[in-house]
Amino acid sequence: MKRVSSHVSLASEAEINLDLSRLIIDKPRFALERKRSFDEQSWSELSHRQNDGFDSVLQSPAFPSGGFDSPFSVATHFGGGPHPLVNEAWEALRKSVVYFRGQPVGTIAALDHASEEVLNYDQVFVRDFVPSALAFLMNNETDIVKNFLLKTLHLQSSEKMVDRFKLGAGAMPASFKVDRNKNRNTETLVADFGESAIGRVAPVDSGFWWIILLRAYTKYTGDVSLAESPDCQKCMRLILNLCLSEGFDTFPTLLCTDGCSMIDRRMGIYGYPIEIQALFYMALRCALQMLKPEGEGKEFIEKIGQRLHALTYHMRNYFWLDFHQLNNIYRYKTEEYSHTAVNKFNVIPDSIPDWVFDFMPCRGGYFLGNVSPAMMDFRWFALGNCIAIVSSLATPEQSVAIMDLIEERWDELVGEMPLKICYPAIENHEWRIITGCDPKNTRWSYHNGGSWPVLLWLLTAACIKTGRPQMAKRAIELAESRLLKDGWPEYYDGKLGRFVGKQARKFQTWSIAGYLVARMMLEDPSTLMMISMEEDRPVKPTMRRSASWNA
Repeated sequence: MKRVSSHVSLASEAEINLDLSRLIIDKPRFALERKRSFDEQSWSELSHRQNDGFDSVLQSPAFPSGGFDSPFSVATHFGGGPHPLVNEAWEALRKSVVYFRGQPVGTIAALDHASEEVLNYDQVFVRDFVPSALAFLMNNETDIVKNFLLKTLHLQSSEKMVDRFKLGAGAMPASFKVDRNKNRNTETLVADFGESAIGRVAPVDSGFWWIILLRAYTKYTGDVSLAESPDCQKCMRLILNLCLSEGFDTFPTLLCTDGCSMIDRRMGIYGYPIEIQALFYMALRCALQMLKPEGEGKEFIEKIGQRLHALTYHMRNYFWLDFHQLNNIYRYKTEEYSHTAVNKFNVIPDSIPDWVFDFMPCRGGYFLGNVSPAMMDFRWFALGNCIAIVSSLATPEQSVAIMDLIEERWDELVGEMPLKICYPAIENHEWRIITGCDPKNTRWSYHNGGSWPVLLWLLTAACIKTGRPQMAKRAIELAESRLLKDGWPEYYDGKLGRFVGKQARKFQTWSIAGYLVARMMLEDPSTLMMISMEEDRPVKPTMRRSASWNA
């Protein structure tokens, strides 16, 4: 395989327009022929797609309006023949389906009969349902996805109060449950917007995942009527209004609190976490394809174009770290003043943790966990970096570098169970200060360096997009050796992910769905088109004449 240097020079703002328009040449190719495993075809054999426009993909023969030719209930094994784990996974996934008034509306977080405490694992979480939704779409079961999108849309209009404070109108629920009144024979959906969550934190990522899933549903089914309905258009505008409103921000990234995403406990990600920024970028691009360019939609399209222009430049330049950039930061001068400053965030070189120098290979790179004034979080976060590849927030060169890093640091990031949610774990005094002595987030456990099987589908998507299916195959085979035997745990503990997590729930739905989506994507790489976005020419910010122009 041809290697591309991981050294990525920092682009000037003047260069980025040309850079973004040129990067379209490195698009991957997708299959039109069904039911052939990736091992039977090379990436170069797959048919070429010329653009990533919303309308064009709906007319693509790879995505007919009725879905794919055949369901994936029994997937083909890499070596030929059905894999026994696939049927077990589908059976477990179907048991997790939640019904509301006779219609499927989602999947519960976990169906662990051995656990004494249910907590909120019996609810339908927005972020958790995404891999389930993708699995059902790939299996031609679209109703449950449409029902989920509509029910969560309607829940958005619910009253959102935390104590005496009212949340913004665009906030989407973290989860919902079906409340059944047997005496009155009624069913009601009850949403949780964070008022019942640990730490009382509203989920910033829920709205982004909802927009991303709406696009995936539309691209697969060809049903534009849902995305173009007044309710869905309004829902997207309300979500975007929370993110695009003017304030005191000097950066195009979103300022967030700890616990507002998949890492829903105190883990030192407050500020501008990579997971939120990557999902924000992807949601903006999805919304740009689905918003109708009339009325209020036209104004939001202009705002999205302006934000994407700034966000792309900011992320690719200030969040990116490779060997060359690490050396630059190591040599930074501090206390620089004026617009000519090189160390724009006044990062103190002595704050670079020692582990980074050993972790960073000569070939490879990744997006930092967080960048804000006088602070860089050098931890590697899986979800944010994988989404950066899938959404094309990362340039083709950066995407290659991220995969090079995973390959070079396979033992640390994948180990015996894919995939580390973050690396490395925080320990000792740092753990006490950052987590507040959280007994669940001890070193190499849960969010603090734990291994999460659900991330397998994102790793597979990134592997396919960058032309490295063998990496995905290797990771899937690792997962297959343990998941069923261990009862589909939520997460694994230890430096190598060898041990079932000390508080991990069994039969965790997104662990099951994440495996199914990963395997189906590898069997049929064209399914990646549902979720992947190719490099596209950004919408240029609208230039308006001032009142004095005509004068």
